[in-house]
Amino acid sequence: MRSSLAPGIRLITSFSRDSWYRGFTLFLTFLFYTSYHLSRKPISIIKSQLHRNCSTLIRPPNLNGTDNETWCDWVPFDQDNYKTLFGAVDNSFLVAYAIGMFFSGIFGERVPLRYYLTIGMLLSGLFTCLLGLGFYLNIHSIWYYAFFQAMNGLVQTTGWPAVVACVGNWFGKGKRGFIMGVWNSHTSVGNILGSLIAGVFVSSDWGMSFIVPGIIIASTGVLCFFFLVESDNKINVKQIYSTLKQSIVAALVRTMLIVVYGQEDNEKEPLLQNSSSNEEIFSSPGQSNSISSEPAEEHTKAISFCGALRIPGVMEFSLCLLFAKLVSYTFLYWLPLYIANVAHFDPKEAGDMSTLFDVGGIVGGIVAGLVSDQTGGRASTCCVMLILAAPMVSVHSHIRHHWLLTMWMLLVCGALVNGPYALITTAVSADLGTHESLRGNSRALSTVTAIIDGTGSIGAALGPLLAGLISPTGWNNVFFMLITADILACLLLSRLVYKEVRGWCGHSPRHRG
Repeated sequence: MRSSLAPGIRLITSFSRDSWYRGFTLFLTFLFYTSYHLSRKPISIIKSQLHRNCSTLIRPPNLNGTDNETWCDWVPFDQDNYKTLFGAVDNSFLVAYAIGMFFSGIFGERVPLRYYLTIGMLLSGLFTCLLGLGFYLNIHSIWYYAFFQAMNGLVQTTGWPAVVACVGNWFGKGKRGFIMGVWNSHTSVGNILGSLIAGVFVSSDWGMSFIVPGIIIASTGVLCFFFLVESDNKINVKQIYSTLKQSIVAALVRTMLIVVYGQEDNEKEPLLQNSSSNEEIFSSPGQSNSISSEPAEEHTKAISFCGALRIPGVMEFSLCLLFAKLVSYTFLYWLPLYIANVAHFDPKEAGDMSTLFDVGGIVGGIVAGLVSDQTGGRASTCCVMLILAAPMVSVHSHIRHHWLLTMWMLLVCGALVNGPYALITTAVSADLGTHESLRGNSRALSTVTAIIDGTGSIGAALGPLLAGLISPTGWNNVFFMLITADILACLLLSRLVYKEVRGWCGHSPRHRG
């Protein structure tokens, strides 16, 4: 009977119910965090529109004012200190994000994640749209843009701890590096989409460069409210089925459940336990029957901030991420302006070219996850990529006038810079949040994620700020800062790398993180 089924139906019925919910949760959280990054990107795209080289443009004859050098600029970014002002606007977001992140994880452990994400995305959509309204309301106050950037940074802290906790609640450790490496491409996908969407409007109507992404993230917030299942113990298929049985379509629903799922018995397995490295992420029906149906011991008490800091590896990876995100976010916020200044591209072309860095980041995150899964060396994988990133950034700074080579180097630098960043914020955070020292307490995941990403966000705030202060002295000095940060990030992992290498040589058991 089963062999006569169409191949597609056989594929569908080969997965357990939990596997379908896992896949759906993975897709939704990917979509949610894509929208978070999509709404962050417009500010970096419109910089080259707010301050331009007006001497290359034709001035309209009916334009009031006498300053021929700044007539096309948007006040207050029309003065010589425009880079400092851009840095201040960037840091309004990043400092608020860094501060808020340390508290966000604590709230995330105590508030339903579905509500937490929904409120965060709706508010982020509102503040992003308000930034765009500055164009239509003809607002020229630096405080307006700085304030709403700060508010947006604060509410965007709801995103990362919550989505990592959702994914961690559904997935075990076996192939976490690879799965989360693919999943973490939402960061780069969001940056790419944000650049492309903002680039469509930047030259003619830059207010829409904010409003369209704002509407998108608010819409995903509504989607989150109606569809997110934050963990396996939040859903009871039997209960849902019993409710549907009372409706006039009960017979049809029953038939569909039998065809799709094969049987009606609820399949349960512990999803957030400390599993061995060869555990499969997606269990088959045969495997799920062999796993004990007893859930892991529930620990209702959330971990404290200091308790999370005492987990082995949290401090090292947090400080490493500080410097890794310093490099990544400097590229994120300043790369379009750098390309426009050096190559004299228009704002749309500069924004489009900057997406190559994020394309490389997608590949780097996947490769980092796959390699770390195969070797068991999270710290060693990060360290090797950081060592390679430093000379690549240096080479990139010296070939900026050869744009075919520059496009290739953007891909390589994106992979080497964002690979460790992606690995630490996903698989490493999830590993440490379910560390064996926690004895099965699954409520530490959001707090650990927030500590690691919050520390990294300090670097994300420092990078664009330092770039704004250093860039007037020359772009080469900015690249020197990025190279120094890569080296420091590598050195901070030296103890963990030494421990992993000793494990490979048989001197001690090998542990991740």
